[in-house]
Amino acid sequence: MSTHHAIDYIELGVKDLALSKAFYAAAFDWTFNEYGPDYAGFVAPGGEGEAGGLNPGREPGRNGPLVLLFSEDLDATAAAIAAAGGNVVEGPYAFPGGRRLHFLDPSGNELGVWAAS
Repeated sequence: MSTHHAIDYIELGVKDLALSKAFYAAAFDWTFNEYGPDYAGFVAPGGEGEAGGLNPGREPGRNGPLVLLFSEDLDATAAAIAAAGGNVVEGPYAFPGGRRLHFLDPSGNELGVWAAS
């Protein structure tokens, strides 16, 4: 179960989705939920839910993965981000699991927040 404003999901940018899935399956025995040719979610340890995803639409790099928080109320969270001095740079937008936004913290770190609806 997701917890409001807790780190909930890690998304890795990948250059080649098929190659990346093969690597993580072989190296760490990860399994995946398939969302078509442009995304795969990796199943959490124990098989309950997803711990993260592989996204060929996100540039991979040494700056690290995209950390996603969960929100029970995405619109209220967006307002709180702005009020605290952050900058919503993407969304909110719909995706297969609900709605999502990306924001920059005052230092320029990009994080995401998602909600089930």
